Amino acid sequence: MFKNYLTIAWRNLKRNKIYAFINIAGLSIGLACAMLILLYVKDEVSFDRFHNNVGNIYRIVSKNKYNGQEYKSTNTGFLQGSRFTQNVPGIKTFVRVQSGAEDIKTGTDVQSQDLLYVDSSFFNVFTFPLIAGNPQTCLKEPRSIVISEDMAKKQFGTTDAVGKVIMIKEDSAFQPYKVTAVARRSPQNSSIRFEALLPFKESADDARNNDNWYNFFLNTFVVLQPSANLNTVNTEIQKFYVRDAGQTFKEMTEKYGGGGTMGEYFLQPYIDIHMNPELGAQNGMVNGSNPTYAYILSGIALFVLLIACINFINLTVARSVKRAKEIGIRKVVGGERKQLILQFLGESFLLCTISFLMAIWLVILVLPLFNNLANKALAISYLLDAKLVGGYIILYLLTGILAGFYPALVLSGYKPVDTLYSRFNIKGKNYLQKSLVVLQFTLASFLIIATFTIYTQFNYLTTEDLGYDDSNLVILHKDRLKHTDAALFKNELLKNSNILGVSAKNGGQWGTAARNAIDTTIQFAYETVDEHYIPLLKIPLLQGRNFSKDFPADSTQSVIVNESFVKKAGWKTPIGQTVNFWYNNNETYTVIGVVKDYHFASLNQKIGPQLFTMKNDNMYGDYYVKIKPGSATASLKWLRSKFKEFYPLSPYTYKFKDDDNKRAYDDVAKWKQIMLFSAFLTIFISCIGLFGLSVLSAEKRTKEIGIRKVLGASVNNVAAILSKDFLKLVAIALIVAVPAAYMAGDKWLQNYPYRITQSWWLFAGAALLVIMIALITVSFQAIKAAMANPVKSLRTE
Repeated sequence: MFKNYLTIAWRNLKRNKIYAFINIAGLSIGLACAMLILLYVKDEVSFDRFHNNVGNIYRIVSKNKYNGQEYKSTNTGFLQGSRFTQNVPGIKTFVRVQSGAEDIKTGTDVQSQDLLYVDSSFFNVFTFPLIAGNPQTCLKEPRSIVISEDMAKKQFGTTDAVGKVIMIKEDSAFQPYKVTAVARRSPQNSSIRFEALLPFKESADDARNNDNWYNFFLNTFVVLQPSANLNTVNTEIQKFYVRDAGQTFKEMTEKYGGGGTMGEYFLQPYIDIHMNPELGAQNGMVNGSNPTYAYILSGIALFVLLIACINFINLTVARSVKRAKEIGIRKVVGGERKQLILQFLGESFLLCTISFLMAIWLVILVLPLFNNLANKALAISYLLDAKLVGGYIILYLLTGILAGFYPALVLSGYKPVDTLYSRFNIKGKNYLQKSLVVLQFTLASFLIIATFTIYTQFNYLTTEDLGYDDSNLVILHKDRLKHTDAALFKNELLKNSNILGVSAKNGGQWGTAARNAIDTTIQFAYETVDEHYIPLLKIPLLQGRNFSKDFPADSTQSVIVNESFVKKAGWKTPIGQTVNFWYNNNETYTVIGVVKDYHFASLNQKIGPQLFTMKNDNMYGDYYVKIKPGSATASLKWLRSKFKEFYPLSPYTYKFKDDDNKRAYDDVAKWKQIMLFSAFLTIFISCIGLFGLSVLSAEKRTKEIGIRKVLGASVNNVAAILSKDFLKLVAIALIVAVPAAYMAGDKWLQNYPYRITQSWWLFAGAALLVIMIALITVSFQAIKAAMANPVKSLRTE
């Protein structure tokens, strides 16, 4: 019996190659998408679970209120780990993890190496296997270093590196650090990944100073006793914090002011960090994600698989007329309905089996592209994971049942008398079939409009005028740069005719607070620059003047602010107003200029108050070098040679400011690619299904087409008649998709303070594209049918 079902199913596939291709192509693409998303989700939920005792590892986090608004923070400092461990029952041990970078010397070459500073308990808390070395003692000595197997091979050409020496810069001299252990490569699904570990630096004064309750710069992790109750530990943590830091908070508030509260500490489960958008992977932790990504990708995969199943159902039911006599004969010779259901389900599963094998091949083929789109490093070997294999089997069974069950019920229900006497036809208006076509194109149209929206927003973010000139601007990094040293290097660079201008600025992003004359506290971005910075970047000066060497007081008493600072301070005439850094011996500065608001951060952030100073005590960290257009190669060679001449013991790194600005939108760029790819897949699967239905429609209406042509209908008339029914369904799909896409797009755009307006042309363009694609798909077969010889078609009838 089973062999008979299989033989008939295979013959049907061979006899109807076009339908077999459409179903197999659609199902295999849908299944491949679902497999990739299962792979993605499995990787997301497995993050950090490889650590032994991971259920008892927590991170110390806090929440606070400032001016009535609640803020959450992952930052801690010197004291939280040790004080809580010593004074709160239930906490077993702790480890602090601080991100950093050090200059490493190999021969005469100096490179900056990202690394982590950690307590000696690091390997007791986290499970990172060592190739060599003792995990209990490897971080005990001050000048010890633990390196990864990759770094060991890079530095020494072998993983047998224990006992060897790496030269690391301390202050102005390189000091020998002994390799005490070599660790295996950090797992890809780890929130902590490292190439090198150094012992955490803490002095006895740091450990005693209560002010360090409010010095935040690292992650602190604790391990709870197995019997500890989390809620009880959180309560005890807060009680001790209030008791131990209460007086310090009062003193610091009196000294520095502020509208914040003392705050509340609590513990965050370690396995919650990876996908937590509020308290995510920061300060030395990597690979932070957002559950929204998994939801969206899962939704897209479901869309594609659903559209493929809809194709299968539509084409199978539409083809049922051709199989009516076969069903009638089977019933006449004694075939039962359940046997017919099993036969058609068997055919469905045969198609699913072929599609499933094709899907596995597609997954292997496109996995590198998917890794690039999803920012993952998934390997082919992940496909063999037992849980994933089980998930794929369930997916295979569900797809086979979903795609084959309804057609099996419909086909097995035909009456033999009607089918054998050719009186059979599908009755009614085929509402289900039409509804499924509408659903297909609704999903496809929704994704196309979403793609248009994301693409337009990305284009806006990357082309919008930032308010300053970032073109041909090279940034060279140099830590702890004195103003006098910077002047010498700038003068040397300007000897090259390709260098149009040079300025110095603090490295990274600084922020602080100050008060105006009426004691309003203002938080702002704090920029230390020289007198060339504002003209070099062509930042418009609205009032007052720029810094100048002609005014010696500019480096000690003057500041320039932006428009947002003026608004926050409530000044009507800002020039001459004073800014008081009360916490720094009441240093007072006078405003000499106001610059126009410009996007000193990305367009993902609203422009906030900004203040410029030339204060001599503040170190520079970056050189901004303006080069001639088209001179990049020659200019970069010159910059490198001069940098190594002036700073032979510092690593040379450069970046272009405009490229750096664009990197802020990498996340949007990824989603643009993902949505474009998804929209293409959905429209492709929908169209091959529509094409199959148009072929069947033309075959069913062969006699009608012949009569119309004999009576004088033109090719255009016949093609229009065959196409209009399908185009009506596409139009209904657009009516449903457009408002849904508008609402989804509007909600997504709310994440951006600077964003596009969803104009009518965006929806009109998407609608026109969908209609054109559907029209081309349907009209191809409609024109072919309309051009057929009517005599031949009528004679066939």
